[in-house]
Amino acid sequence: MSNVAPDTRTPSPPYGYSRPCDLDHDQQIDVVARFHANKIRPNRIAYRMGIDIALVEALIAGEVEPERFTWLVERYRGQRYRDRMRDTRATEARSRYELQRKIEEEYQRERTPTASPQRS
Repeated sequence: MSNVAPDTRTPSPPYGYSRPCDLDHDQQIDVVARFHANKIRPNRIAYRMGIDIALVEALIAGEVEPERFTWLVERYRGQRYRDRMRDTRATEARSRYELQRKIEEEYQRERTPTASPQRS
């Protein structure tokens, strides 16, 4: 017998499952960019907002409106970065510095995902 606890997590919605979406095409692109910038999985975006999973995946893959979508994602990543840095002001000096460094490294990694780390 195994002492492994049963998985109590809620399963992800099946592909193709979607609730009705009342957003127009431009609003859908904006919402997908915002969620993607905040690292929400494509199937969760589709499930939560009722946007067709095929559109979500096509936007992320760069198959639909790649310039606009990339610009929106960069804008929302920058906004997320600024918000996170602002939120560090409530912490004490040393932990604030460490948290800001971590946020800065993560932001730089997101901006250049194909760049390999330099070795000294």
